[in-house]
Amino acid sequence: MTTTSSPSEPGAALAAEGVAELDSQERVKIRGPLRKLLLWLLPANISVFILWGAIPGILLARQVAEIDPSETAKVANLALVTTIGAFAAMIAQPVAGAVSDRTRSRFGRRAPWMVGGALIGGLALIGMAFSNTILMIAIAWTMVQIAYNFVQGPLSAILPDRVPVRARGTFAAIGGAATMIGAIGGQVVGASLAQNVGAAYVGLAGFTLVVITLFVVFNPDRSSKEQVNTPFRLLDFLRTFWVNPIKHPDFFWAFAGRLLLFTGYFGVTGYNLFLLQDYVGLGDIDEATGYVPVLGLLGLAGTLPAILISGPISDRIGRRKIFVFISSVIVGLGLVVPWVMPTVGGMMLMSVIIGVGFGAFMSVDQALMTEVLPSADSYAKDLGVVNIAATLPQTLAPAVGGAIVLAFGYAGLFPVGIVLSVVGAFCVFMIKAVK
Repeated sequence: MTTTSSPSEPGAALAAEGVAELDSQERVKIRGPLRKLLLWLLPANISVFILWGAIPGILLARQVAEIDPSETAKVANLALVTTIGAFAAMIAQPVAGAVSDRTRSRFGRRAPWMVGGALIGGLALIGMAFSNTILMIAIAWTMVQIAYNFVQGPLSAILPDRVPVRARGTFAAIGGAATMIGAIGGQVVGASLAQNVGAAYVGLAGFTLVVITLFVVFNPDRSSKEQVNTPFRLLDFLRTFWVNPIKHPDFFWAFAGRLLLFTGYFGVTGYNLFLLQDYVGLGDIDEATGYVPVLGLLGLAGTLPAILISGPISDRIGRRKIFVFISSVIVGLGLVVPWVMPTVGGMMLMSVIIGVGFGAFMSVDQALMTEVLPSADSYAKDLGVVNIAATLPQTLAPAVGGAIVLAFGYAGLFPVGIVLSVVGAFCVFMIKAVK
């Protein structure tokens, strides 16, 4: 897919300063404002994904378990809270993207929503800190999901907005690294502050707000005050959330591949705390909590080299699909280990293997997705739909895991994750427009 950028569009900002046109297939040197944007995207993405690393699998799980620590109750309650929040996230991000696509302001289309979302999300996290019933937690967590998806949706649109095609693999690699560093860092923060969940929520809220504000200040977008929008029609807007798989098959297959792999991955790793406590048999929740960041750091040891290698190589050779396919298969293979070896050692080995696979996937998949978007006029909305395939599995993982555990026991998580990852890999080969 190719995209165009007129001088009046925010996306033309970098091109106007000497960077190649966004749709050019020529190799691009990352320098000047493009390099500054690349460097700032790392902390910006970390500040969002640290929330998803710290909260659903550790802090929220601990908070729910404190209300009723029995095995069946904590699994069911966590599944309930995360299911409600996940559906809110599924709707919020594409809505946020669509709204930001049409926003006219002197600060550009994305910045007002990113800063506003971080502020409101921070207030919702403070509300979670004072919640002491499942109902209160569910309401506050839903507000958190909605608000921070108004940060994440517009933030993800910066890639097609302002980055040339032949530099997107490198940018996606940085984004993938930030995703994993944030997720792992979140696990470390969550585990270290697990004895004071409220303080953890407040600290995370402040951190994200500060970083997102600094990102907007140091990477200002072009004004969108003169942007001309087509008349808004609610029915047309609602229709855009359905992407016809016959009319846009590449988008459909890329979306399906991402959804399946993310569900397989987070359906297991998002449940690490209870897997360590009940499946491996550590028993004590404090001891199990201490091992969660260890698994995360081991995963990071596999992830970062894979990210740093795969993205730039993908840009150099101009190929995406082979990286996404191989990485999906590696994730599936890694999930075999604790299934046949239900020990702490098995969980550690799994973390390293799937870290390699998921890192290679994250470094290339975002670049691939930007090349199969249905429309050049609605980047953020389309990426919001795409990011449902990433956000939904992360936030819904405890709910998916809970349903599987209640039905088949903890061992049922692994074969389900394996099947989803491998099927997701084969979806990628159905894409025609990208090599």
